[in-house]
Amino acid sequence: MSGYYQLLRRDLRGSLPAPQWPAHTQLDHYREALAPSIHAVLRMTQDQGGGRVPDLDTWQHQFVSDAEFDPTLCLVVSNDQGILGVAQCWTSAFIKHLAVHPCNQGQGLGRALLLHSFQVFKQRGEPYVDLKVLESNLRARQLYESAGMVFVLRDRVSDD
Repeated sequence: MSGYYQLLRRDLRGSLPAPQWPAHTQLDHYREALAPSIHAVLRMTQDQGGGRVPDLDTWQHQFVSDAEFDPTLCLVVSNDQGILGVAQCWTSAFIKHLAVHPCNQGQGLGRALLLHSFQVFKQRGEPYVDLKVLESNLRARQLYESAGMVFVLRDRVSDD
């Protein structure tokens, strides 16, 4: 993968807008039983600029063994049909993945997950939260910027 990414940051020290959840959705967090469904949503969105997601076993091992892993920071929104979206966050106040099932995009789930992530990190005492987004992913960049995230730096995507 070539190209550039942008590092964006949201200052959490002021007031934050409340997430508006679509009807009939529940918020949960990572549990081993949900791993295959979480992984499936991440894989479905990787071609939209959601990063590279390895096979399930590799992803799950890397995820739960990462020094920044905290299951309560992997936010999962679902309804009676299954998992609709995931915000996979690290303890360093970094949003690693924000993914919404393609069938549920455009309904405000991404914004709600993003705003909820901001609130979670603010409650943890973090002054700001960061994420990286591909420069070519205009839809995601518009969402992040409309939620108050600002440009910090631009760098080349590594091919590792």
